[in-house]
Amino acid sequence: MAVKVFNTLTKKKEELVTRDPGKVSMYVCGPTTYNYIHLGNARPLVAFDTVRRYLKYRGYDVTYVQNFTDVDDKIINRSREEGESPAALAQKYINAYFEDADALNVLRADVHPRVTDHMGEIIQMVQGIMEKGLAYEVGGNVYFDVRKFFGYGKLSGRDLDEMKAGARVDVGEEKQDPLDFALWKAAKPGEPSWDSPWGQGRPGWHIECSAMSLKYLGPGFDIHGGGADLIFPHHENEIAQTEAFSGQQFVRYWLHNGFITVNEEKMSKSLGNFFLLRDILARFSPDVIRFYLLSTHYRSPLDFDDQKLHVAEKGLERIRTSLRLVEDTLRMCKKSPDQGQAGAAGELQQKLDAIKAAFIEAMDDDFNTSLAIAAVFDLSREANSFINDSSFKPGKAAVPVLEKALGIFHEFHEVLGMIEPNRPAGIQDQGMDEKLMEIIIDIRQEARKKKDWATADAIRDRLKAAGIILEDTPHGVRWKKIDGAHE
Repeated sequence: MAVKVFNTLTKKKEELVTRDPGKVSMYVCGPTTYNYIHLGNARPLVAFDTVRRYLKYRGYDVTYVQNFTDVDDKIINRSREEGESPAALAQKYINAYFEDADALNVLRADVHPRVTDHMGEIIQMVQGIMEKGLAYEVGGNVYFDVRKFFGYGKLSGRDLDEMKAGARVDVGEEKQDPLDFALWKAAKPGEPSWDSPWGQGRPGWHIECSAMSLKYLGPGFDIHGGGADLIFPHHENEIAQTEAFSGQQFVRYWLHNGFITVNEEKMSKSLGNFFLLRDILARFSPDVIRFYLLSTHYRSPLDFDDQKLHVAEKGLERIRTSLRLVEDTLRMCKKSPDQGQAGAAGELQQKLDAIKAAFIEAMDDDFNTSLAIAAVFDLSREANSFINDSSFKPGKAAVPVLEKALGIFHEFHEVLGMIEPNRPAGIQDQGMDEKLMEIIIDIRQEARKKKDWATADAIRDRLKAAGIILEDTPHGVRWKKIDGAHE
């Protein structure tokens, strides 16, 4: 089955046919770096990280670009409030962005371009648009002439005359038409500026993404992603100026995630109902937040409240409990001196194949993570039933099917990014917990064999105080972390 995506440009699902066979070129709008990111920013980060992960899982060579807007009115105003330079403020929040994105297990982009590093490309693009007669200069400002670009409004589905009726020209603006938008802004006193053919100034907001995406991906690249709030005017303007400049199709597929709502009202700064991701991370595991963000299809609205995060927390723990059960049982089976009794191993093999197929089918259908997570729960349930069945006895006969189940858990994690605990690389050996616990359990078991109940109980009680529960089962000792210790 081919991957299908919902293309905002055509308003329908289409088979993903890439510009270069076997390769995907992908650009996603990044943050304007004047504050910590909020939950609404986090949704596209996680959604398009998962799209990228799945395309790689399906065998594509993915080039992923995500920008930073590091010069902007909001940055300039905030820098004055905080008493530091716009460049220093932007760098502070870029660093904070990476801290938050890393916590959510969002993979770094192949390129994270910044506006201030691409003034040459931006100025060249503005010049090219002017040379084609689709832009004009007034007092050091350069505006795109919207009515000269055929097809303006094709992404958002808006009519030019309807847009004009709702538009206005601010006092002091010299645009020929209220719909025209700035490609280059003349410098104001005390603001960052760069030399240009039109005098000192800085880019308009929209031109930056066009210039940077063309530089790193070229015209006609495959996927441009972002939040639904960017469809108009940002992405509409990107299409107009880029296709005016290049004379070629800008992007093949436009993907947009839905809004996050609070009490079914859009989350936004203007309404004062937005939540900084950092504040939520102080109360919930980043893996739980990622699970919550992926629990709904990326194009659908997602309503936020703490209760939904608590539900996600319980759901993720159910999955992880099953994963640990498979890992523990597999270790037991490998250490067993005999074959054991694998019970319905053949039946489980077939169920595992069906579960994996269901996961792929869900993700192939416009990256439906909601149905994909349902497949993960199916995997957990079937693994639990197999191991907990009365006919099952640990031994080498069960190793192949348990390895297969564990492998599918790992595959699903590689796509969804939150099934296994997220530990930053280089900080903790991924398998160290298991190795240390195996040693501790062996010591406790030796104490029990010698009827040294005091030592055995002391080990159990001290582990519990540290957030680790030991469970003595007919198949051996299992352990799990509680109260967030597994994070």
